[in-house]
Amino acid sequence: MTAREEAFPRRRFLRELLGFAAVGVLAYGADLGLFVWLRGPVGLGPLTAKALSFLAGCSVAYAGNALGTYRHAAARGPRQYLIFFGVNIAGALVQLLCIAVSHYGLGFTSSRADTVSGAGVGMALATVLRFWGTRSLVFRGEGRVGSWTG
Repeated sequence: MTAREEAFPRRRFLRELLGFAAVGVLAYGADLGLFVWLRGPVGLGPLTAKALSFLAGCSVAYAGNALGTYRHAAARGPRQYLIFFGVNIAGALVQLLCIAVSHYGLGFTSSRADTVSGAGVGMALATVLRFWGTRSLVFRGEGRVGSWTG
């Protein structure tokens, strides 16, 4: 950690947050691109295609965070990948829960409402959970800001 980063922990937190977001965009692109390819030219069913693209997206996100955002964290390996995968599954469940509450609990049944609840509200909540889980459970330790609030 440089003297400047020690003096400005919020700046360091912001760099961590932006790195996490950039990796997330790349992982989302990998997930979406693979899903479209598997559903289209390859001809797989939607659940198989999504399961494979989700796994690929998680792998891209893990690699990007391990080699980029959290490159200074000491622990890496299969155990951390499994924890990372679990955090991402929890995020996916948050998105599904938002859709379920909106669609079945509140009666907002349009396609637009499902999109807003899953890809809007659900994605925002899931991203907060994933960021917290990634920094607190997977890449905890040196090389990052010590507290949640920075």
